[in-house]
Amino acid sequence: MQVGIDQIGFYTPNKYVDMVDLAHARNEDPNKFLIGIGQRKMSVADQTQDAVSMGINATLRYLDQVELEKVGLLIVGTESGVDQSKSASLFVKSALNLTANVRTFEIKEACFGMTAGIMIARDYVRLHPNHSAIVIGADIARYGVNTGGEVTQGAGSISVLIKADPQIMTLNEGHSAYSADINDFWRPNDSPVALVDGKYSKNVYLDFFKHTYTAYQTQTGSKTSDFTALLYHLPFVKMGFKANQLAIEKEDEETKKRLADNFTASACYSKEIGNIYTASLYLSLLSLLENAQLPENAKIGLFSYGSGAMGEFYSGQIVNNYEQALHKTADQTMIARRQKLSIPEYEQIFNQALQVPEDGLELASDEQSCMWYFAGTENHVRQYRQK
Repeated sequence: MQVGIDQIGFYTPNKYVDMVDLAHARNEDPNKFLIGIGQRKMSVADQTQDAVSMGINATLRYLDQVELEKVGLLIVGTESGVDQSKSASLFVKSALNLTANVRTFEIKEACFGMTAGIMIARDYVRLHPNHSAIVIGADIARYGVNTGGEVTQGAGSISVLIKADPQIMTLNEGHSAYSADINDFWRPNDSPVALVDGKYSKNVYLDFFKHTYTAYQTQTGSKTSDFTALLYHLPFVKMGFKANQLAIEKEDEETKKRLADNFTASACYSKEIGNIYTASLYLSLLSLLENAQLPENAKIGLFSYGSGAMGEFYSGQIVNNYEQALHKTADQTMIARRQKLSIPEYEQIFNQALQVPEDGLELASDEQSCMWYFAGTENHVRQYRQK
């Protein structure tokens, strides 16, 4: 029995900052952001969008294709949790009207959370082949206005349906994992923004990629030339580019070109959206699927990384006629519909979103009709509404 990704949903907020504008405002050469970091724009979340609302909106993309009575598991991977006790997944479950017998919880391990959820969902479906599972990655990357990490911020969500005989990608046997207790990136409970040792984190990321990729090749007998594409967690595009260069540096020219071209296709959406933490790797997957021409049974390698740190490499096979299960036009329309912010507007919205709104104050959303949003708290209970 084959198990894997049957549907993919995507959401990003309706506002963005242009990297050229940001570079000018910070007295930087725009090429430092456009080329050195590899980013063009970044999505900005206001007070009404959080991990819950973004996860709901991403799942709504494909919900009409799901047999809801067969969904037995719902997992949200996030490092932007909205409560220290209650899982984001329970808010999502309520909004999606899933049945009461759904097992649901939240996973946190920096940017690794969605991959952990997918692995749990894969094993669940193998044991319950008549059931399906929804796994969501939803995050807002925040480092602060005029900080070193500012250019690597972003906001968005990816949601996938895991089931038997999937329409998009089957998950192959085998994986390699590597973990260590290190402090390259973290966010204390009393901080609304992350703390990061940028240079150290880059080195750790590349070190974990080498460990997991080499171990996977040893375990499975795979060669780099076997892959149609290699995908990466993209905190910023240049980071994945460096890892890809390590993977292909000793390969033949045909392999180098194929993997370089498909990396470019996989980074298209990340260049526009920015860093979305747990969902970043799967935004890369969506971008590849919607911006490249993949052959039948293409083998895709995926490197997942979460600071702190946890790394994993695994692979999947693209299903024939996968294009029919995608929502390419809707996804690209979502990216294009965003409103460009001036730098003062961005700074005001960003700083306001760091503040906890006064209890009892109802928030209004400027999102499109039918989108879900955070509407504030009533008696300190979070309220979510559909526009």
